[in-house]
Amino acid sequence: MAVTLTAIKTKLDDRIGNNLTVTTQVGRKKVTSRHGILRETFPAVFVVDLDQDENAVKRVSYSYTDVLTRNIELAFDNE
Repeated sequence: MAVTLTAIKTKLDDRIGNNLTVTTQVGRKKVTSRHGILRETFPAVFVVDLDQDENAVKRVSYSYTDVLTRNIELAFDNE
C-alpha cells in the first residue's frame, strides 16, 4: 500500500463500492478477517459495510493510520 495517509485515502477513494477483505491483527498471534464493501471515506477514517451472513455488526470504521502501520491489511476482490 502507499506510504502516506493522503496517498492511502486517495487510493481508497478510487475503490469506493468495491468488495474487500479486511484482515485485522487482534493480538500477538490472533488475526480476524472480515468481508465487506468499502462504503465511504472521510478525512481520518473509512467505513466498510460488512457481510451480514458472517458478522454480527453492520459496519465498521478504520483509520488510515491502521493501514499505514499495518495493523490491518486490505485485499480487494478484483486484485
